[in-house]
Amino acid sequence: MARFRTSIFVALVAMLAQPVYSVRADQLTPRSGMYEITVRLELPHVERWAVDQTATICLPTKNSGGIPVPVLSANNPFAKCAATNLTTNGATLEYDIVCPGRGDAKAHAIYTLAADTFAGRVAMVMGAKNMTMTELQHGRRRGDCGPLESEALDE
Repeated sequence: MARFRTSIFVALVAMLAQPVYSVRADQLTPRSGMYEITVRLELPHVERWAVDQTATICLPTKNSGGIPVPVLSANNPFAKCAATNLTTNGATLEYDIVCPGRGDAKAHAIYTLAADTFAGRVAMVMGAKNMTMTELQHGRRRGDCGPLESEALDE
């Protein structure tokens, strides 16, 4: 009986010594490559306005301080903004998008990552205008990046 208790104790200590979830740096963002991303911009209190659009973009090999998955809606102010507070919990990637300057736009993004696919929501506040909207994204990897870095949104 003492031998059984000892082996249970050893197994328990070994389990506690292991991290609950370990994340490599390359797992913080979707795998690099060419992605086809379907985008829908939703505005509060505006029905039947949202239209799905598709973009094909190249996501980089590593996060270079930019936004891991860019905001793709037309006329958005997030092109020169950065991602902060990058966190992961299992297959969930979450971060804030902050833009320089007082009263500039900000956003909070939450993505669910899987092998070669992702789905996410980017809740945006458009700076001093205090206008809110949400961009929904569903992406799937189509292969490695080619000579073209990205294509414009298809209408």
